[in-house]
Amino acid sequence: MIDPQDGEFSLRRQCGLVGINRSSLYYQPAGESEENLRLMRLLDEQYTRTPYYGVLRMTAWLRSLGHEVNPKRVRRLLRTMGLEAVYQKPITSKPNPEHEVYPYLLRHCH
Repeated sequence: MIDPQDGEFSLRRQCGLVGINRSSLYYQPAGESEENLRLMRLLDEQYTRTPYYGVLRMTAWLRSLGHEVNPKRVRRLLRTMGLEAVYQKPITSKPNPEHEVYPYLLRHCH
């Protein structure tokens, strides 16, 4: 959408029209380090074997292999890969059928 060779509008003006910062034009995202890629491969293999392991158990498992990791790093890597533990989650939006439903009395008041 932004053309640096455009003679009519400057980069500043083009970025202003699109609604982005100029610094986002020059930002080159740094990829994951080799160590993180190695950890992600290990996490993926372990997740395939035990999909019910959460962040804390994965952290403990990596530490047992000799890797110095903390739960924040493991959580970030699992989120990056799109993995989460498989377990029964609470169903909070389902109403209890035994609960009485009260009418809203102020609906048509002026």
